[in-house]
Amino acid sequence: MKQKSDFLQGNITKPLMLFALPLLLSFVLQALYGAVDLFVVGQFSETPEQATAAVAAVGTGSQLMHAFTTILIALSTGNTILIAQRMGAGDVAGANRIMMASTKIISIATITLAVLGMALAGPLVSLMHVPAEAVSQTVAYVRICSGGLIFVGAYNGISSVFRGVGNSLSPLIFVAISCLINIAIDFALVAGLKMDASGAAIATVVAQATSVIFSIFYIKRAKLPFRYNKAEFMKSKSVVKVLKIGSPIALQDFLAAMSFLIITGIVNGLGLVESASIGITEKLFMFLSIVPMSFMSALSAFVAQNMGAGKPERARKALIISVLISFVIGVGITLLTFFGGEQLARIFEQDPAVIAATGEYLRGTAYEYFLISISFCMLGYFNGRGHTVFVMAQGLGTAFLIRIPLSYVFANQENPQLYTIGLAVSISSAVCLALCIVYYFAIYMNDKKKGLLYSPTLIIDAKIEENSSDHYNKNNLIAEEILSEESKMNEEINDGNASSSSLENTDNEK
Repeated sequence: MKQKSDFLQGNITKPLMLFALPLLLSFVLQALYGAVDLFVVGQFSETPEQATAAVAAVGTGSQLMHAFTTILIALSTGNTILIAQRMGAGDVAGANRIMMASTKIISIATITLAVLGMALAGPLVSLMHVPAEAVSQTVAYVRICSGGLIFVGAYNGISSVFRGVGNSLSPLIFVAISCLINIAIDFALVAGLKMDASGAAIATVVAQATSVIFSIFYIKRAKLPFRYNKAEFMKSKSVVKVLKIGSPIALQDFLAAMSFLIITGIVNGLGLVESASIGITEKLFMFLSIVPMSFMSALSAFVAQNMGAGKPERARKALIISVLISFVIGVGITLLTFFGGEQLARIFEQDPAVIAATGEYLRGTAYEYFLISISFCMLGYFNGRGHTVFVMAQGLGTAFLIRIPLSYVFANQENPQLYTIGLAVSISSAVCLALCIVYYFAIYMNDKKKGLLYSPTLIIDAKIEENSSDHYNKNNLIAEEILSEESKMNEEINDGNASSSSLENTDNEK
């Protein structure tokens, strides 16, 4: 538990970076899943026509699956936040109850999504306006991957527990094993047996299953302060708390993914080349946005633990450090995508038309990368503080009031250009950042009003856990001692009336 204590005291940058780095590597490996699938079907299909159809199928199918998996990831994020808050407050029993509740929620969500995905693969693909040449492969990809959602849910649930206690290295090990297996099976089934999108989907599911089996054995040997309790699992009194934090994140992430699916459907209507290009762009996004996504996840846990320990100013400093690092990298990514989009597209496709179309769309979306380098960090900060309703609201607003309407308008011009359609994404990112900045200063002023800035009397929010009252009372006793010393100093400086007024105000604040 050394990493936990590092979160709460001493240098901020080192423990934050040490926690974020494994997250970053995990995101890289997770992005490799889809990237390897796309690369193999694009490079090893029997004909160029089959390659373009397979790329369109994997690109669209993986986006549809991403909409499902975002729900599981978001619920797991809620688990991470609540476990981190309770560990920061020293409430191990409360953290164990959260783990039990989250296990039940994620299990139910996983089974529901898996059944829906397999049963509705055909209708969902039809709604996506997938070009006729790629429909059968897309349906097969979605159906197979939906069957493997049970392993996606298990992986994210287990990983969220480790991250909640400040351990981001173990999830990295799990996903590394999965990625290596996925690559090997991809080449065997797609390059060797020419199974195209179906082979890529089977490789993904087998790799995920292997990773989960390993993680189950691993967690039995790990020295976690939690124990599975069947009676507590059946009660799960903390279910409402997990849903209160996780549901807004899940809804926001799901609908955001759906907004990109709608945009994909709009672009799919322009033709097979455009469909393949947007599929490549979405895969590249997973790599190009890895740094801000890593800080968003890292800040959720780091901020949650510090808020649980009554240290909001330390959480605020962590946000500032993250933004500075992320922004520098975000500017570089913006320049790369604007001027080097075609070179990035050549990694996945050899068709000159697809390469040119991908480069054009990337130039339109390039501006979002320096914007999200700030906004993603702020969203992680808001999640860690439990302000998930705002995160949901801004996500829904920017997606359905800006991104989708603009994409539709730009795509239905007389001569639609992918660059212009891509601008819709950048504009929505700019609005998101503006909303985050306004909300951040609203929180800042509220903290200042409550005396939570640079104050020695920071105390834990009572909402963290009803059963943590002993810890809460201990903090209050410490705060009272500090205030008593401050009052004695004030008596030596001010007259009796002023001193009396000061003490009365202090008591009211307490």
